[in-house]
Amino acid sequence: MKNTSCPLNSSDFRGRFLPPVYIIVFIVGLVANGWGLKSLLHNWKKLKIINVSVLNLGLADILYLLTLPFLMVYHFMGGKWIFGDAFCKITRFCFHLNLYGSIGFLTCISVYRYLAVVHPVRVMGKLTLARSVGISVMVWVLVSIQSLPDIFYPKTFENNTEQSCFDSTSDTYVESYLNYTLGRTLTGFCIPFLITLGCYGHVIVVLCRTNTTDKVLKQRSLKLLFILILLFSVCYIPYHVFKNLNLWSRVLLKQEICTEWSNGVYIARQISCGLVSLNSALNPLVYLHGHEDIPAQLRQLFQQACQKFSRPPPTNSGSVPMAQIAEEL
Repeated sequence: MKNTSCPLNSSDFRGRFLPPVYIIVFIVGLVANGWGLKSLLHNWKKLKIINVSVLNLGLADILYLLTLPFLMVYHFMGGKWIFGDAFCKITRFCFHLNLYGSIGFLTCISVYRYLAVVHPVRVMGKLTLARSVGISVMVWVLVSIQSLPDIFYPKTFENNTEQSCFDSTSDTYVESYLNYTLGRTLTGFCIPFLITLGCYGHVIVVLCRTNTTDKVLKQRSLKLLFILILLFSVCYIPYHVFKNLNLWSRVLLKQEICTEWSNGVYIARQISCGLVSLNSALNPLVYLHGHEDIPAQLRQLFQQACQKFSRPPPTNSGSVPMAQIAEEL
């Protein structure tokens, strides 16, 4: 139904919701990824084939996290972008590199795990470190090519001498951008998601049927499957669904067709933008799964914290200090 008095979506919710999420993601993500990358590089000689993808996953997260302070300033200033058109495009390009690079490397990890469990004899000696590095380079190249067209769409808009930085594009090109986004959703998200589900579905079936399989291997595979389901369910699926729905509502609005769900989709879209940024803070869970030394390091840090902040009783020779209890945990 056509109507020329369609209600406009307010950006107030975005300005209240996204900055706190970005602050949390920036702090947690930077600490967790920095620590995880340091641990991987410290054990470089022990680097396994699958950890090459984990390393690149961390680099993709760091790349995006470094752009978050500029987005915080943007939202704290009420949607006023002061860093110029070129840097706006660079910021959005880094976001898409992180998003689809993360999905790509998580898919590689899933395929590696599938080959190691289901076809261990066939891949023995074939999956070398050099080939794993080559596959990682290929992922970066494909993701870059996939995200490159995005920078040719207008990203900034002048309004009363103030400049906004779109995460999509202006209404003038919204139809073309919707088609581009649908294609990127298919190739950058749907296909990798189906590959990941197929790999881990087969892995779980094989592990459950084989009674001689190591229990530790089963537990690790189930944990990694849970992590991947968490990442896709919380971060990736809502983002792609509501981004495309929001673009579609903008196309309809441009044609003066009002829909009752457009405002709800807009709010859900902003929530999904916050959720998708959480992937940079949740991806380090892959470090905890894939690196054997990290859980031990966590326990050591916890014990050190207990020793630092605990206080022994003032006077009681028979009591046991809290620091000693922490050491025994």
